[in-house]
Amino acid sequence: MNKGDLVGKVAEVLSSKKEAQAAVDCLLTSITEALSNKESVTLVGFGTFKTAARKARKGRNPQTGKEIDIPARNVPKFVPGKALKEAVK
Repeated sequence: MNKGDLVGKVAEVLSSKKEAQAAVDCLLTSITEALSNKESVTLVGFGTFKTAARKARKGRNPQTGKEIDIPARNVPKFVPGKALKEAVK
């Protein structure tokens, strides 16, 4: 399923595809903004979006084999909720 398919599913519940597109965009923008402010977003039964700190480390360029330094950074992380885990079993 891609974003267009998701908009189509939401449009089945709402009155128009335009409203569904706005709803999906608003949801994704809100989650992105919260994560950029280092806040977590918890959707009960679905899961939690949060950020995690990744330490600096050494890596290797696969083409040349040369060792490179990979800097520390924050990355998005998703932890599925209990209901989602049960649904996927």
